[in-house]
Amino acid sequence: MTQQKPVAWVTGGTGGIGSSICRELADAGYQVVAGYNNPDKAKTWLETQKSDGYDNIDIAGIDLTDFEACQNGVKAIEDQHGPIAVLVNCAGITKDGTLKKMSADQWNVVIDTNLNSVFNTCRSVIESMLEQNYGRIINISSINGRKGQFGQVNYSAAKAGMHGLTMALAQETATKGITVNTISPGYIATDMIMKIPEKVREAIRETIPMKRYGTPEEIGRLVNFLASKDNGFITGANIDINGGQFMG
Repeated sequence: MTQQKPVAWVTGGTGGIGSSICRELADAGYQVVAGYNNPDKAKTWLETQKSDGYDNIDIAGIDLTDFEACQNGVKAIEDQHGPIAVLVNCAGITKDGTLKKMSADQWNVVIDTNLNSVFNTCRSVIESMLEQNYGRIINISSINGRKGQFGQVNYSAAKAGMHGLTMALAQETATKGITVNTISPGYIATDMIMKIPEKVREAIRETIPMKRYGTPEEIGRLVNFLASKDNGFITGANIDINGGQFMG
């Protein structure tokens, strides 16, 4: 009888960082389910993964801001693939502006997508993880949740709040075989970053002590490390991966 692969759900899985996380976990033997927002992009993305030999990657379009949709989405994933062993919260958006000019909608949509969604996803998997007496939850925050960023009071608040949730949930699950950790990336060389004009990119790069951008693959490897069964004594941590740009 073929042993069932452990299941990893990666929200925002079709993005730049999310794609590397999905591939790294798939290489490690997980059945990966990548969350998406754009159905057409997700279909093309999945075709690319399959053509590259990743038969253990699937997709699921779940509205992360809707609690009931998350509950139903998790049930569908588990009905098809089995219990979720690893949850990676990687979905996020920005709606930048100084507080003086920021609308309530700009605030609310970022808090909903970047923070409330993390409650929705964690709440949707936690009972199953407790029943299994095992789980790995990895929340992808940001350097800007650590230090703040001009024009991003909404994003910085959401990402800082994400780690508050991490620390509290880590305490609640510490004796249950479940670890909960945060990763706070700095500037990573995704397509979004590389579309910034070269002069601006160079100016940003000069503010990084290592004088380079991080790679999505580096984030993926760190996620895989935290997801491993062998690393069960790390919980409640916020791991910076930013080339020394912020040391707090």
